[in-house]
Amino acid sequence: MFLRRRIFNFKFLIDYMSQAFVKESDEQWLHDIPPTLTALVNYLTKENNGIRVYKIKEEVDPKTGKNIYEMSNGLRYRTDNNSRWFVV
Repeated sequence: MFLRRRIFNFKFLIDYMSQAFVKESDEQWLHDIPPTLTALVNYLTKENNGIRVYKIKEEVDPKTGKNIYEMSNGLRYRTDNNSRWFVV
């Protein structure tokens, strides 16, 4: 009885600990976030391990008329015709 209870507790502990290291569908892609600057900043900050990413410069693409955002991570972003973000 004592051994059976101990094995049960050990299995419970292993199952509990293994769940602690699994991310639950936390993965998100750049093209999946909403087409707002706030959503972009939040996504990039999360991807940058919590270090804040902010807008440095904003300009208008002369070919498309869409805004291009230069961010503090050194990349430039804009939305496509389907309102999905991509790196310029």
